[in-house]
Amino acid sequence: MLILHPLKADYSYLDQESQEIMQKTIAWFEAKGKAKLTDDDRNFVWYDDFLTFVKDNKIFAKLMTPKGYGSDPESSRWDTARIAAFTEICGFYGLCYWYTYQVSSLGLGPIWMTENAAVKEKAAKLLDEGHIFAFGLSEKEHGADIYSSDMILSKNADGTYTANGGKYYIGNGNKAGMVSVFGLDAETKDHVCFVVDSQHENYHLIKNVVNSQSYVSQFELKDYPIKEEDIIHKGRAAWDAALNTVNINKYNLGWATIGICSHAMYEAINHASHRNLYGKFVTDFPHIKALFTSAYSRLVAARLFIFRATDYMRSASAEDRRYLLFNPMVKMKVTTEGEHVINDIWDVVAAKGFERDMYFNMAARDIRALPKLEGTVHVNMALIIKFMPNYFFNPAEFPEIPQRFDAVEDSFMFNQGPTKGLSKIQFHDYNIAYDQYDLPNVNLFKKQIAILKETLMMAGPSPEQQKDIDFLLSVGELFTLVVYGQLILENCKHYQISEDLIEQIFEVMVGDFSKFALQIYSKGSSSEKQSEYAMKMIQKPIADKERTHRIWEQHVYALKDVYEMAAEGRVLENLVAQ
Repeated sequence: MLILHPLKADYSYLDQESQEIMQKTIAWFEAKGKAKLTDDDRNFVWYDDFLTFVKDNKIFAKLMTPKGYGSDPESSRWDTARIAAFTEICGFYGLCYWYTYQVSSLGLGPIWMTENAAVKEKAAKLLDEGHIFAFGLSEKEHGADIYSSDMILSKNADGTYTANGGKYYIGNGNKAGMVSVFGLDAETKDHVCFVVDSQHENYHLIKNVVNSQSYVSQFELKDYPIKEEDIIHKGRAAWDAALNTVNINKYNLGWATIGICSHAMYEAINHASHRNLYGKFVTDFPHIKALFTSAYSRLVAARLFIFRATDYMRSASAEDRRYLLFNPMVKMKVTTEGEHVINDIWDVVAAKGFERDMYFNMAARDIRALPKLEGTVHVNMALIIKFMPNYFFNPAEFPEIPQRFDAVEDSFMFNQGPTKGLSKIQFHDYNIAYDQYDLPNVNLFKKQIAILKETLMMAGPSPEQQKDIDFLLSVGELFTLVVYGQLILENCKHYQISEDLIEQIFEVMVGDFSKFALQIYSKGSSSEKQSEYAMKMIQKPIADKERTHRIWEQHVYALKDVYEMAAEGRVLENLVAQ
């Protein structure tokens, strides 16, 4: 299955304990049932039942405790491959379940990066006990701008400290056993990171700032006592810890997106294939087939891309930092592709998508959040563009990265080093992936890439345009598509993707490339030469009715009645629901 099927999911690529985590998690959700799932969502019910399940099975403890810590220091590890599987499952059943994992992971990032051994031991103990964590970065007036902060840590005469200030939009801030809080040292004006307890009397929980099952808190520290042993980072180290934590965890947003879209896809094809209008089933209408096929192609492409990005992330080192391009692309590109998928199938299910007992009602709302978390699309695009010159014009040689499902610790994620020098990072030649395929739409896409590269050489952005974020966003979208296609093709050979499906994916991508080229042509800020090049980039995808029909029959319509979440829940054979 190229998209997740919970009842038939094959996790044999993971070790035995990790397989059991996935199976138990799926079984727990299936036993809960769709009616309770949607009812809890509708009534903003705090998910104590899920957290109890997680605690009883030590799932967060196993997934988020680095090797060498906790009550089971051998089996616990930070393993991105199994984290990916778990977060996809959580997204499949509801964003809130993914979110409580995500913000716990963010909160733990700075802790695992510190040299403060006592705090690490305490965090591991809390994880063993089933606690959740929080990342106290954002503020109401400054957002995630860590250059500015109203959270102030002041030193007292006896050598202790006092923290005062507020934080805003902090997930898990109501229950977190530890909150990693970023602020400024009153004396040095440097960044500082320290840990606090959300249940402390000087920690004032103000409110949940969103209407959601998730608790996205506003809190304030009022004369909160801090000891030296509570401080985990100072100065530049605090800055690096914040950004490196986001580098790790923005990747998880892609898996939440794919999980949400997969569940919505099943629900939509089941509804449409059984609904008869004007003497035809909805799935018999050509435009419905086109919408479903486009959505499916985008979803499979996104999953191929993110699996390949995982390989680079797990293989990262001080000498190979290519993941710093691929991770923000997971956050930016995969999440926006998720919006495309939901938009396409919403045009199919129409008003049905608003109904209270539909998972789709949750999906259509929640898919909008993911492009806006861990930095907006604009912020991540500004980061991605920094890599463009070396990607196109200064390739380097690297050993080929294999698939990475091995049960090992991804220790480099907590030793990423300084967050600078991005423009010096090199990449291998993207042509290696593209030249493996001689297919009509892939070849057309390669032609578009060549024109883009020539444009950058002969009519690149002027100094004024380099300051124009609106202009750079469109250029960045074209660059992003090149990288996206590269990793998709690298993974197609690993998963033995058929030429039909590759062509269907690249039919969509040629169209997208043309769309962004048209945006550049249409901008008032584009030069005459840039406009000429933009028109050359606009290409009509090569359609093949027979190929598209095969994709529809063999892949898309084949999802009909394959999966539906039981309203009242079910106990799954061979899976353990606890």
